[in-house]
Amino acid sequence: MRLKIGILALQGGVGEHIAATRKAAADLGLGCGVAGVRTKGELDGLAGLIIPGGESTVLQKLCERERMFDDMRRVPAIFGTCAGAIMLAKTVRDREADQRTLGLMDIDIARNAYGRQVDSFEQDIETGLGSMRAVFIRAPRIVSIGEGVRVLARIGGEAVACEQESGGRYWLATTFHPELAATGFHERFLRRAARSKE
Repeated sequence: MRLKIGILALQGGVGEHIAATRKAAADLGLGCGVAGVRTKGELDGLAGLIIPGGESTVLQKLCERERMFDDMRRVPAIFGTCAGAIMLAKTVRDREADQRTLGLMDIDIARNAYGRQVDSFEQDIETGLGSMRAVFIRAPRIVSIGEGVRVLARIGGEAVACEQESGGRYWLATTFHPELAATGFHERFLRRAARSKE
């Protein structure tokens, strides 16, 4: 079985996510094709889609320009990091008037909650996948989660990584950038994406 994984390639750390996903697939021994996604047609047949960080309102507008929203919602597994986590959320605090998201994951998230670019930071964290270095860049904050959401990592009691499965679909969100430090979250995502092809 060969998985087809897309990295939304409109903004953010696309190259880093491609490299991390390929390494994760190699470490798991999974046959996996990984490629950037820039158009609606490139969403066809994906087992999973990764939405990198960037600016959530810009990502929204670029996806709308390419008429990708409805097709993105149909991808069986989606992993959002930083702005990608905002794109997954059902509720976004301090959203701009015309801002919308994919509205898939039962999380309430606040944009740029840790401050500006100069307030970015790194911290060692304990996760359900082991210890790792977490890089927070203009990070959002997960304010609350729904009953079906499982927390995978916290800082000071606050969720910074979580996942949800519903109706055979899987969503993973991190407020930090795991692609810059480790492949544990990419491995978890690939395992879940592989289930959709069984």
